[in-house]
Amino acid sequence: MNKLKRDISPWSLMLTGLGSIIGSGWLFGAWHASAIAGPAAILAWVIGAVVVLAIALTYAEMGAMFPESGGMVRYARYSHGSLVGSVLIALVVYVMLQVAFIGALSPASIAAGWHNLNFDSPLAQLALALNLNWLAMLLYLDAFVSPSGTGSIYTATTARMIYAMEKNNTLPKIFGNLHPLYGVPRQAMWLNLAVSFIFLFFFRGWGVLAAVISVAVVISFLTGPISLMSLRATAPEIHRPLRLKGMGIIAPFAFICASLVLYWARWPLTGQVILLVIGALPIYFYYQAKAGWAGFARELRAAAWLIGYLPAIALVSWLGSEAFGGIGLLPEGLDMVVVSAVAFAFYRLGVGSGYRTPYLSESVIWHGQAPADEPQPSGQRPTLAQ
Repeated sequence: MNKLKRDISPWSLMLTGLGSIIGSGWLFGAWHASAIAGPAAILAWVIGAVVVLAIALTYAEMGAMFPESGGMVRYARYSHGSLVGSVLIALVVYVMLQVAFIGALSPASIAAGWHNLNFDSPLAQLALALNLNWLAMLLYLDAFVSPSGTGSIYTATTARMIYAMEKNNTLPKIFGNLHPLYGVPRQAMWLNLAVSFIFLFFFRGWGVLAAVISVAVVISFLTGPISLMSLRATAPEIHRPLRLKGMGIIAPFAFICASLVLYWARWPLTGQVILLVIGALPIYFYYQAKAGWAGFARELRAAAWLIGYLPAIALVSWLGSEAFGGIGLLPEGLDMVVVSAVAFAFYRLGVGSGYRTPYLSESVIWHGQAPADEPQPSGQRPTLAQ
């Protein structure tokens, strides 16, 4: 087998998305949210779903445009050098969990305030307090099953992203090899395992590890809204099976929301994860040097928005209110206005700096081409899909 397995039903796709969203978050999410916001945590889940849905919609259009494995890694390269159902179902699940958690609390447990809630296993302990021993056992069992399922999902998806990074010529060719029988990037999965061990070594504890990964994921989502709007301007003739209305509003809203989530992650975590992302640049520079720095100046100009954005958000996070770990120079309320203004400015810069990159010719939007992870017929030149 010389191509990736790409067969999945809509139902399986929806459950895959739902499993990746829920994961182990249900174990502590209701407790942490209640400790921060009290009963208003129910509204917080709704706001979170709106934010995630806005970001998801930008990727929905590009996913239909570029049906490629590891596509999220490829979109920004093209513009700058079935998720929706899962989000809504996850919203219902988390809101129900939050309502159940708040409703099961005894008045004595919150007598000293919501911030003093303390549980080792919140939902299971509440089940025991209500003499629901069978439910507590089921929750303890699912505490193993649910994260394991999410781990399996991310093992597959991150391996395909590593595979796509090799297609971007930013990783060794070995990570683009497919298993001859199963059609999966086996070497990419081994690299994923190695990186997982490194993260577990440096970030010990569920809370710290979840926070670091969540911030890193938010940073990876930042390119979606900008790539979408940039491609609409620089490559309008590309066939779009799904063209969503209102993206002129949804895309900047999604980018601003992602920036606010990044800020809410609190300093110094925001700066640490941004530094971790920047730390991968030497790998990019190595492959640019190997390619003779071809087109590097143009790509550097196109990436100027991201190069400026990350330290700018880190600076605002450091200057921000003490509620989010900053030094308090920006009072609470004003800090979020500043984050939104900075985000919108860089959004405009990012959309404006996009250009029609030569990498578009690698995409499946060209007539006569199989998907990017399938072999190409010899002697065939692609033409742009109308």
